[in-house]
Amino acid sequence: MLEDPDELAVLEEIQQELVLQEQLVIEEYERSLQFDEECLNAMLDGLDASDKLICPVCRRNHLDVRNHLVSCQCGLHIGTQGMTEGKLRSLLENTLTEHSHRCFHNPEFTVTTGMEEEASLLMSCPVCDSWMILL
Repeated sequence: MLEDPDELAVLEEIQQELVLQEQLVIEEYERSLQFDEECLNAMLDGLDASDKLICPVCRRNHLDVRNHLVSCQCGLHIGTQGMTEGKLRSLLENTLTEHSHRCFHNPEFTVTTGMEEEASLLMSCPVCDSWMILL
């Protein structure tokens, strides 16, 4: 039986750390479930919207691809050359598939501004520490 106050304090601290780690794992799992549900809902909504592309940044609105511009109601506006909806769909699908072969977590998509002040679509994953500029 432990009766030394220092030993008890160390054990309590270890227990608190384990509880915190467990809570973080549960939160990550819940975020992953929420992402999966949002993706499923977006896919179901997409079936009703004649197979439109869902914005990877906001995961709510449809992407509009035309006149050398990819845009979304969420504020995504990226200039492109020769991009079509089919090419963009293929690019997104291939990139996500490639990432899923190395990492089981869902990557995040953001719009960044480079040194030339042109917007870019960036896919990054904080879990496997990978990133890729898509547009």
